[in-house]
Amino acid sequence: MVGYRTSMQIVADLLQVTKESGLDGIKTTSLLTKANLSHSRLGKFVENLTGAGLINKIEYDGKNTFIITSKGRQYLESYKNFQSLADSFGLEL
Repeated sequence: MVGYRTSMQIVADLLQVTKESGLDGIKTTSLLTKANLSHSRLGKFVENLTGAGLINKIEYDGKNTFIITSKGRQYLESYKNFQSLADSFGLEL
């Protein structure tokens, strides 16, 4: 049985993919593919992540590029630590 990802897991996936893209950032199409999201769902998450200051959206020539912020890196690290703690108790996030 395939489990669905929670919103927290999707946020972590988006941040991880954005972090892995480095200082050049990641374009919308690559982010959609690597995070396995539809365009409409991605739009909602990106709006929340940029609003919270976890990623920056840079528009150039009508195309968007996303870069993780230091706050986004801290969030991702905290999420991974919490996930590890939950796993050690046999809990699923």
